[in-house]
Amino acid sequence: MFKEIFLKHISETVGDSTEMSRFLDILKQLIRTPSVVGAEHSFFLSLKRELEEIGIQTTLHEGVLVAEGNDPDSGMISAHIDRHGLICTGPNEFQYAAFTAQNRGDLTGDSVAEKTYRDIIERFIHQRVQAYNPWSGSYIGLGKIDNAYFCERRGNLLFNVEGLEHLYAGTPVAFVDTLSYEEGHLSAQLDNVLSAAIILFLYERGYQGRAFFTAEEEAGKSWRFLLEWFRGRDICTDELLVLDTSPYPDRESADVQHIVLRNRDANAKFTSPLSQKITDICDDLSIKYGYKDQYIEALNEERVAQNNAPFSLGSTEMGRLVNASEGTIQGTTFQLPTTGYHTTSETVSMAAVIDAIKVLETLYLEERRV
Repeated sequence: MFKEIFLKHISETVGDSTEMSRFLDILKQLIRTPSVVGAEHSFFLSLKRELEEIGIQTTLHEGVLVAEGNDPDSGMISAHIDRHGLICTGPNEFQYAAFTAQNRGDLTGDSVAEKTYRDIIERFIHQRVQAYNPWSGSYIGLGKIDNAYFCERRGNLLFNVEGLEHLYAGTPVAFVDTLSYEEGHLSAQLDNVLSAAIILFLYERGYQGRAFFTAEEEAGKSWRFLLEWFRGRDICTDELLVLDTSPYPDRESADVQHIVLRNRDANAKFTSPLSQKITDICDDLSIKYGYKDQYIEALNEERVAQNNAPFSLGSTEMGRLVNASEGTIQGTTFQLPTTGYHTTSETVSMAAVIDAIKVLETLYLEERRV
């Protein structure tokens, strides 16, 4: 029933629903494959298989899977593939994986996740979870979170999980997740499996450039793996496009735009010809877009006027990479506006997904088809 309703909406909005049906199949499959931050290896292998089956060359490095088509220099796209989840840290002890002690050295305190994760504790109560082998991805057991609390001494969320008392320390525990569709919106733990599905779909549609799938972005580490790859090959660029989701407090503010761009984040300014190319495409196709940094700056003007502390501009993989490379690696972000950030019900407008694919196909595929 889900797929029939979805395809009916697609046919009513864009006509031919065949292509988007395939995208839906890709997304549903990837969502079912766990990829907890720090335990992404099995997801890498799943992506590697899917890409190689359609003739795309892949190479797995530490923390990054690199995919290359027949014309690697025709595009450079990146997306992190880790998702939030738990890690067993002792007998019947579970912590929020991204914020365990071993990850703290890479977190700078300015990301949205770091500022909000204390506020979302109640969202996890009664959430079903599954333990899996971090290398093979094989299923180990099913459980349910019956309590969650913030531990001041460890600076992290701790969870009581019913049914997984037998696990050993180091075992990743993913949220049980499925894709749902309602009134023109997709919901699941979309950050950032949605972007991985879009890239895989682009390859199936004819994209022949390069793509990076990175690990541990939620722990602030993914940029290190990308920087290592670029430096190891003495490659510089100003056209790296980083795909992700972007959180908004409600549907009204999210639906103002279908594509979210940035001039900068808390780490660096973005200077890339991609920004103008994308806005030109959006204008030509009458696609709504906005700049997240401008949105936050407008909010901060109101907050400062009310004597409230301003929001951070946020920390992105792109910004950290620009800063660490001293500008030799540049690009911009390309994000989809969502609500319910960092939950299994993160929600995106289907119209925004369709528009994002239109923009990316125009940017990377149209010239090859001429």
